[in-house]
Amino acid sequence: MTAEPVQESRAASGCAAAPSAVLDGPVSHAISRVSRLHRIAAGRVLRELGLHPGQEFLMMHLWDSGAVRQSELIKAVGLDPSTVTKMLQRLEHAGHVRRRPDPSDRRASLVEATDASRGLLVEVRRAWGELERQTLEGLEAAECAELARLLGKVETALWTELARGGGADCGAASGEPDPC
Repeated sequence: MTAEPVQESRAASGCAAAPSAVLDGPVSHAISRVSRLHRIAAGRVLRELGLHPGQEFLMMHLWDSGAVRQSELIKAVGLDPSTVTKMLQRLEHAGHVRRRPDPSDRRASLVEATDASRGLLVEVRRAWGELERQTLEGLEAAECAELARLLGKVETALWTELARGGGADCGAASGEPDPC
């Protein structure tokens, strides 16, 4: 794969040329830049809901799973325990989650979405729809499907490589949510 298509795309968007250190990785550089911009855009739509990026992943898991042990939630989202604890404190303060002792093990805490957070579920879904619209603006339906297919292949390749290298818990190490 050559750098020309990526460089042409960057020039068309008004971005500066890629630094020479990434000439052997133009696609990785493009993915990194797109990922950063996507996170900024996500932060904007989530801010309107009173959420910080990443908190929606905790809420999504809780809405789908019901009450779970805090330790299971940490594994599910692949974040550092202290990061999840801080997120849960903020979400609890906002009335979106509640924590209580696990009746089967009083040393463990159960975390669950509150009934009041159900309205937030609708808003998060709307926000992710808006983010999708912004992200894919200018692409045709077939291109969107192809992009999703190709990104799935890239994700599989990266997970395979991480698992082979013993980094299957890469989310916790990187501070990023587990994409699975």
